[in-house]
Amino acid sequence: MSHTAALRHPGPTLPAWAYRNAELADLEFEALFRTSWQFVCHINEVKNPRDFVTFDLLRDPVLVLRSDDGVLRAFINACRHRGAKILDGAGQCKARLSCPYHGWSYNTDGSLAGRPSEATFVDPDKSALGLRALELEVICGLVFVRIVPGGESLHTMWADYLPLIEPYRLEEMVPLATPWVDHWNCNWKVGVDNNLENYHVPVGHPGYHRMLDSDITGFINRHGVAGSKSVLRNTPSSNWAERMYQKMAPGLNSNLPEEVRTSWMFFTMPPNIGLDIYGDSMDIFQFLPQTATTCSVRYPIYVRPDARREMKVLRYLNERINRQVSAEDKTLCERVQRGLESHGFEFGPLSSYEHCIEDFHDRVRAACPVTQLAQAPESGSLRARNTELLRAAT
Repeated sequence: MSHTAALRHPGPTLPAWAYRNAELADLEFEALFRTSWQFVCHINEVKNPRDFVTFDLLRDPVLVLRSDDGVLRAFINACRHRGAKILDGAGQCKARLSCPYHGWSYNTDGSLAGRPSEATFVDPDKSALGLRALELEVICGLVFVRIVPGGESLHTMWADYLPLIEPYRLEEMVPLATPWVDHWNCNWKVGVDNNLENYHVPVGHPGYHRMLDSDITGFINRHGVAGSKSVLRNTPSSNWAERMYQKMAPGLNSNLPEEVRTSWMFFTMPPNIGLDIYGDSMDIFQFLPQTATTCSVRYPIYVRPDARREMKVLRYLNERINRQVSAEDKTLCERVQRGLESHGFEFGPLSSYEHCIEDFHDRVRAACPVTQLAQAPESGSLRARNTELLRAAT
């Protein structure tokens, strides 16, 4: 069930040290990122046999490939011999994937096809030396993988919201351009915190506030997937791009159900995925930690095929508006990072509008209970202390 927290106030936040500690960043990657669903591509990017897309989840290179048998599969993109990365980018591969280091080759189903100088190996059985398979799931045309198997399925996590999403026909979409990647000088959780609340919209995003009636409270389900809905205002914005978008969108989106032609949906899936859905397009962004105080943001945009000139204009306006919003978010998050690194800083109380942050912080604490501590453990001891707390909780 989706719910809001209007009747109660959120509990304590994570401690400030959790946003600047290198040992914790390393632990979070193992406990939160490798165990979660991560977006790779759209189903239409791997539509035909031998189509592939690669994606680097920090230390884990990922390959999604449509095999010759038509099955969509995901693998660790590393040769089973010495670990060399096999494919780069995206496109169409050959009937065999060949390692650029020693020439080991793999069939498109991941099985080992051959290796040079076969007689020099003492193990004649190659059946256990195929590419390491990963969990893969597709929802609304979006392809996700999970490095460490187990946990909830995507369809379980998103079941509450599928009736809201399906009218936008995301499965028909195709890439608008190569994914945009930006680099932010803040901890990845600062970006997620920001995405989980609309309390900052009236001040931090004046453009959104001019053109949209936004749900400031938002909603969240028991799986931690949070969302909100905004609707284009009837009052024209004072900004020309926003005003033109308000005017053009309803008519150009007439092939969608009336209730979604002017609606924008915003979602966040733990731990690091954002999904923004508009009548004319969709974008996905992932906060990927680089260091304890920096992250990259991967930002692909998808659209339904539509060659109308007016639709191209509408998409241009959307991208112009949302590039500005992204720049504002980047500035705000970097200002937060500067402040929380100051001596003695701790977060103040949260508004009930920020209730989704509480759920996110609870999930971080459950995966990394060391973040329950008011002060960071001594250098070099964080992992051991976290292990102690995990054992105590079981």
